Amino acid sequence: MSAQPAPGPVFPEIDPDEVSSNPSGNRSFQDVASTFLSRRAALRGGTAAAAGFLVAGSLSGSAVASPPAHAAAAGKPETPGKPVAPGKPGSRGLLGFAPVPTSSDDAFTVPPGYETQVLIPWGTPLSPRGPKWRKDGSNTAAEQERQIGMNHDGMHFFPLGRGKEGNRRGLLVLNHEYVDQQLLFPDGPTEMTREKVAKALAAHGVSVVEVEERKGVWQVVESRYARKVTGTTPVEFSGPVKATHPKLRSNNAPMGTLNNCSHGVTPWGTYLTCEENWNGYFGTEDSSWSPTPEQARYGINAGGFGYRWHLADERFDVARNGNELNRFGWVVEIDPTNPKAKPVKRTALGRFKHEGCTVVESRGRVVAYSGDDQDGDYIYKFVGDGNWRAHRALGRSPLDHGTLYVAKFEDDGRGTWLPLSFGTGPLTKKNGWQDQADVLIRTREAADALGATKMDRPEWIAVNPKNKDVYCTLTNGTGWPGEANPRTPNPYGHIIRWAEKGKDHTATTFTWDIFVLAGDPAYDSSVDLNEDNIFGSPDGLWFDDEGRLWIQTDISNSSQNLASRGYDNIANNAMLAADPRTGEIRRFLVGPRGCEITGVITTPDRRTMFVNVQHPGEASAAWGSPSPANPRAVSNWPDFDPEGRPRSATVVIRRTDGGVIGA
Repeated sequence: MSAQPAPGPVFPEIDPDEVSSNPSGNRSFQDVASTFLSRRAALRGGTAAAAGFLVAGSLSGSAVASPPAHAAAAGKPETPGKPVAPGKPGSRGLLGFAPVPTSSDDAFTVPPGYETQVLIPWGTPLSPRGPKWRKDGSNTAAEQERQIGMNHDGMHFFPLGRGKEGNRRGLLVLNHEYVDQQLLFPDGPTEMTREKVAKALAAHGVSVVEVEERKGVWQVVESRYARKVTGTTPVEFSGPVKATHPKLRSNNAPMGTLNNCSHGVTPWGTYLTCEENWNGYFGTEDSSWSPTPEQARYGINAGGFGYRWHLADERFDVARNGNELNRFGWVVEIDPTNPKAKPVKRTALGRFKHEGCTVVESRGRVVAYSGDDQDGDYIYKFVGDGNWRAHRALGRSPLDHGTLYVAKFEDDGRGTWLPLSFGTGPLTKKNGWQDQADVLIRTREAADALGATKMDRPEWIAVNPKNKDVYCTLTNGTGWPGEANPRTPNPYGHIIRWAEKGKDHTATTFTWDIFVLAGDPAYDSSVDLNEDNIFGSPDGLWFDDEGRLWIQTDISNSSQNLASRGYDNIANNAMLAADPRTGEIRRFLVGPRGCEITGVITTPDRRTMFVNVQHPGEASAAWGSPSPANPRAVSNWPDFDPEGRPRSATVVIRRTDGGVIGA
């Protein structure tokens, strides 16, 4: 084997998602938002009033979004009522726990009256009879195929049984976004081998595992459903882009799913896993290679994210096997109760860096929302054609038949969904588009051509079950023109919400507002949060059935805990809960050092919550960098084994009195 270059920096100075690859001249949300706020300020008497529009009426532990300015439009977002102080007698607020303080400790902290249990950390066998975890990281690729993957992310609980049985037994299906090669291999990533690539691929993807509560303790049990979907699992393509498409012809059979971030769940009971930063796995040593404009638009370059898999596996050499990368960037459907069914990449939902895929039903049709998680990219939704039950009855997937749209936000608080349909607007043969498959393979370029609004890294999307308002986290960004991106730069992020016209998710127009501006008021006076609820870089987002909005944070380890980045007071990543009716927000938990909090779901009775802790102990500018000699340099959570290493894990959270989580 030829000499291999040394790995890149242990951690980047900036998250790759924070670097835009969008060269279009489309207007950005920051420009829209700034104009919007200027108009609000003129109406309400200055910049202070404009800031108050964003997060007004703060009380102890609360932050409240003001009524939207666009009340004349049909289907406006819900107007919050008067805020209530935490614990006020007679309060009808949804939040009934004491706020947890910020923390920089290597610990997982929850409110008084709650208890936790660590479940299925990386390396846990899918079956009690499976290969055991080796704390020195020496499990083989074959063993990792039969173990829980690395870096847990989006997750859903599928009950097995009805009533009480479904609250104590079910399938946990969870994503594994990426791998930390410093921790995955005993000797780190300095020398890349075929075995290391195989193990890394086995640690990616999706785990399906059956869990059951026995005598108050949740545990993995033997199951016919248990399986892994990894970077080498055979897959199918369905919808307008077929596996036989010329741009998908590769040197190997269609296989694998990578960088599985958030997820979705369909009305018919399947799981949707979303391929986000798939571009970072490809690279080449061929100095004559350079990316095409299409590849550059998706962030493809010779170095990738430093994985260097192309040194040992030609599949990831972009110069030798360039079409392989076109097989990624899709939403993948998995049937958790049919281990023999191939995962299917649903191409009608478009190809980009899918952060998630939130599915709702409207007028009998399926609607799926998705953010493209890169600075300066867009928000999308797919609207199915016809009744989804009718499609299923005819043996067709409702996700193969419909229209993909991209969002355009206007200064006056209105918005439009623009169809990404071949032959519509600029998407014609005259302008270089071949057919609908071409539009979907080049989704980003098609959205550029339509004039969609650039956003500050759109991430998870959640729909309020009480009034159908839609919320989206915008983690952070360099700042783009447009009212929907209210700061330049935007290091803390914010959450926007919109209401589809007539509360119909299939509508092509909407009205929007900013729900909350994240950050620390010590560094940004426009932020109206306090010590009980300051947060930055919102990422994960989920509504429970009672209408609580759970907000999870993903502060980059290049910023986490650093005063120079304005994140010292915010400290470790956390999860908060918000009451959209009152605007009240409280911090519910704080994670260990170096981690991201991501993935949340409860049992149907809402008395058991599952939350994922991703990449604890990862390289951090504040705490240092793990190495083969000292994998515990940043964190030793959750095992705290003096000879072990940090491990991503799912945490079970319950109230000691058996009550509803958060109430």
